[in-house]
Amino acid sequence: MTDLPLVLAGPILRRVEAQRLVLWLATCEPVGVRIALDCGDGRVTTHELAPGTPQCRHLAAGARLHYLLIELALERALPSGRWIGYTLALAPTAVEAPAWQDWSAWAPGLCYPGRTTPGFVFAPEVAALLHGSCRKPHHPGGDGLVEADRLLQRCLAAAPPQAPAPTATPAQDAAAAADGLPAWPSALVMCGDQVYADDVAGPMLRAIHALIARLGLPVERLTGTEGSGLTDAAALYRHPAGYYRRETLLPRHKRNYALLEILFGGVEKPVFTTDSAHNHLITLAEVLAMYLLAWSPAPWQGLDLEPPATLDAPARALYAREREALASFVAGLAAVRRLFAHLPVAMIFDDHDITDDWNLSREWEQIAYEHPFSKRVIGNALLGYLVNQGWGNRPEAFDDALFALLQRSLDAPGGDAHDECIEQLLRFEHWHYSWPTTPPLVVVDTRTRRWRAETAARQPSGLMDWEALTDLQQAVRGHPAVLLVSPAPIFGVKLIETLQRIFTWFGRPLLVDAENWMAHRGAAHAMLNIFRHPKTPRHFVVLSGDVHYSFVYDVELRGREHGPDIWQICSSGLRNEFPPRLLDVLDRANRWLYAPRSPLNWLTRRRRMRVIPRKPEGTAHGRRLLNGSGVGLVELDDEGVPWRIRQWLADGRVTAFTRREAESRWD
Repeated sequence: MTDLPLVLAGPILRRVEAQRLVLWLATCEPVGVRIALDCGDGRVTTHELAPGTPQCRHLAAGARLHYLLIELALERALPSGRWIGYTLALAPTAVEAPAWQDWSAWAPGLCYPGRTTPGFVFAPEVAALLHGSCRKPHHPGGDGLVEADRLLQRCLAAAPPQAPAPTATPAQDAAAAADGLPAWPSALVMCGDQVYADDVAGPMLRAIHALIARLGLPVERLTGTEGSGLTDAAALYRHPAGYYRRETLLPRHKRNYALLEILFGGVEKPVFTTDSAHNHLITLAEVLAMYLLAWSPAPWQGLDLEPPATLDAPARALYAREREALASFVAGLAAVRRLFAHLPVAMIFDDHDITDDWNLSREWEQIAYEHPFSKRVIGNALLGYLVNQGWGNRPEAFDDALFALLQRSLDAPGGDAHDECIEQLLRFEHWHYSWPTTPPLVVVDTRTRRWRAETAARQPSGLMDWEALTDLQQAVRGHPAVLLVSPAPIFGVKLIETLQRIFTWFGRPLLVDAENWMAHRGAAHAMLNIFRHPKTPRHFVVLSGDVHYSFVYDVELRGREHGPDIWQICSSGLRNEFPPRLLDVLDRANRWLYAPRSPLNWLTRRRRMRVIPRKPEGTAHGRRLLNGSGVGLVELDDEGVPWRIRQWLADGRVTAFTRREAESRWD
């Protein structure tokens, strides 16, 4: 078996501020860290960090899996708008005289052509932003993150070698504008479903198990599995139903049908969400391995992907199809790794990062959290999110006590500390965050602070409760413009929202993923009132994902001549798509049923707003929804107003969303 390089994944650039640099990486062994920053002014500043210090947190997840969470405080402020090269060198601490190994030893493809080191541009004034969501590895299509990497390479090739200068308008850089190139993006915003913990391909699960053994991750003791023979993770991995039939391993009890429906996606989900996820991740080790395999090519080296002998003929055929799709995903991981090393990456969870329909209703929560097995599954995914995503968004939100508990959980998964850590994370209320850019990037948590329905337990919960919405109002108050990240679109497709309301009325919200801002009266009214508040920002750019198609709406308040102006921009998926024929039917029906003069418009909760859809260029006449894997690109002027909105599709097409004045009265 080929040995693994020193670094399993990363470096991932997380936050960049004037005097703060946040990075994440995963290594095979404990290492010391040396970071050298070259701002192009002739001075190189070097910082040497020891693991376990406040500036370099260290977590050990197994014999050969270690996480470094680096939060570097800088004495000298970073210059804005300039290329800043950095060299990351590591030295194993287990040897007496370790040799420093820089990125060229463990990630030789990390640099862009023409550059001698990785680097970034500190761009606090947001002129461009990349965003996307929903990246399913075994989807048979391209990867929007690979396309984003190509875009960065083109930007570097077109810019001067010392300083790829951001541009706010096409006139400021004629050459770049002629080629359609943007300013250097201030960040890459991942709006949810960075991994699919609930929808794992057979070959991916096989790779996960091979990697777990290779890294020496501890065996987790399982609870709530009495009568199934699953005493620990080792028993799960060798069980005949461990591939494509995991839902059968749940314990039998009087509410088992509801547990199957909620935790594993149900038995009938044919329209608006994924099919039943028969390879749902269960153990903490599986979640941690999944992240490594989703973000880096290094862990794939030498893994055995031959199908398990227990698969029957249909399962083997499915395994072969998924393996073919997964091969193209793995082929693009070097580009994804390079992209993550050059742009600050903002992340927030949505349901598939944890499990489908996560916290959809009060009934969902009651059933899922009352059972120790399902609670462990959800908790493991949330713990994995903290380590791999949540920490880097807002390091100051996680104190030493939580990290000490987290380390004890990693040392003995399935023990008392593990259960206590899950309890704390399920009560944690600080997953949301803001970045001090201009306009500020405000990212909301629409999953763990729900406004639960009081009338019926099966009614969908509001995406944010009253306290969370009040906090949001305070966060945006007084700013002239704001970039608001909501995983689910605030202004979605009216017909689809109506279908979700109909299914909810019949008591079956799980069948259609009835999760939208308008599904809960209290949350909908509170959010719309934030837009109407006299001290609200003049310009709102709402970035969303979730739905597996892309669209852009311009939103105006009726009766308000001076704003706010709202742009609802949805980019989905990075590597996922909506069923094409179904989307075409829904798009056409939506335009017909909710035409400008249709009385149905007055039956929606958005009747006091004018919603103007933009047309994706190059699509069929009248089309408003764009299908296809890709990444979104938003370009802003000095006032925070989007002047160009495009989708860079994985097949090489670039589609702009244009507004036509003839449509200015569409509602």
